Amino acid sequence: MEWTIQELAARAGVTSRTLRHYDRVGLLPPSRVGANGYRYYNPTAVARLQRILLMRRLGMGLPVIAEVLADEVDACDGLRAHIAALEEERDRVERQIRSVRHTLEALESGAEPRMDVMLAGFNDGYKDEVISRWGERAFQASNDWWHGKTLDQQRAWKQAAEDLVAAWVAAAKAGVSPASEHAQSLAARRLSRIPGTPTAEGDRERSIEMVECLGDMYVDDPRFAGMYDDAMGATLVRDALHVYARTRM
Repeated sequence: MEWTIQELAARAGVTSRTLRHYDRVGLLPPSRVGANGYRYYNPTAVARLQRILLMRRLGMGLPVIAEVLADEVDACDGLRAHIAALEEERDRVERQIRSVRHTLEALESGAEPRMDVMLAGFNDGYKDEVISRWGERAFQASNDWWHGKTLDQQRAWKQAAEDLVAAWVAAAKAGVSPASEHAQSLAARRLSRIPGTPTAEGDRERSIEMVECLGDMYVDDPRFAGMYDDAMGATLVRDALHVYARTRM
């Protein structure tokens, strides 16, 4: 199966001039040139054009695309990488769609849209950190879980989280022991089974690691250390989570 340059240009949504330019710069030579001087392209060439167009859409210049294709050993590996990039872009667009729908829902109901909901998919602030700790799949699953909620469901979840923080602060002020039943019940409430996390997947070893890491974070990370009024509150949360991980997981 072969296509003429005119046929390929029409199918690809580019001009014949563009394809001739790709040939001149060594990016996409035709499969063969007929006696009449016509350029013909076989499926392998079309697959290469597909990749060029994908990389162009990602904002890559022709010299960079040429380097990528020249350095590539296996075309299938390159296609897999493109699929992953396209799936990531699709997921980002889907998060943006959900975000805009949430904003519309809030405005139509007379509620004030929340900034974090309005910008979801546009700026996932903890994405890189979550991926570095737990992997891309964990981020994607938990992110989809959160943005799949309605505005009311998100508000209810956040209210429950704020109520839990208040309960931790009260427990710290009351001098509750980290190993007490009350502190351990609060620890259990903190470890909700969010999709993508080890606790949701039943992975005991990684769950223990996650819980202990989470507890340390509340004391060590200044972004979270102030959540519980003072160091005493944050320390209680950390110690209670460590006890919970050692004794109840």
